[in-house]
Amino acid sequence: MATNILLVGVGGQGIILMSKVLAAGLAQMGYDIKMSEIHGMSQRGGTVTTQIRYGDKVYAPGIGEQEADCIVSFEKVEALRALPFLKKGGTMITDKHEIYSMPVLTGKAEYPGNALELMAEAVENLHIIPAMDKALELGNVRVQNICLLGALVKVLKLDAVDWKGLLADYVPEKALDLNKQAFAAGYAMI
Repeated sequence: MATNILLVGVGGQGIILMSKVLAAGLAQMGYDIKMSEIHGMSQRGGTVTTQIRYGDKVYAPGIGEQEADCIVSFEKVEALRALPFLKKGGTMITDKHEIYSMPVLTGKAEYPGNALELMAEAVENLHIIPAMDKALELGNVRVQNICLLGALVKVLKLDAVDWKGLLADYVPEKALDLNKQAFAAGYAMI
């Protein structure tokens, strides 16, 4: 039986990097992994989604509605959009961060101010963490993704991998220490 993880956010947030590190770690643990990425208008701040399925034997990467065991969201509205994919009793990890779309910025749409309340009503196992705030505190917004990775590893109990060591294969040497700090911070938030 496969475990299904859905990563959702906006282009430029590092979702693809996070999914590659996660897949590499799961492979080190001996799992069969299938992954699918949907970039949308990612280079223009549009939605990015990565589906990761892992287990003893996985035949396809697709995750349908009510099939995700865990959703990791980099932004609150993206978390709301992904809710139909979360299975009953599933876990959601979301950053409390907000990114305003062009319709919101131009006044043609309104950002849902009650996003966290809506999630709290719909999700039993909800973890709202300040990953972007921690990334800013560490000095680089680009480590939000690794902070969220740390939280995901803790939630799914994937401790059998040297995740901080694995980061060296995916981030530049000059950014490695910062990414290790972000991972540890995210892990500690759960």
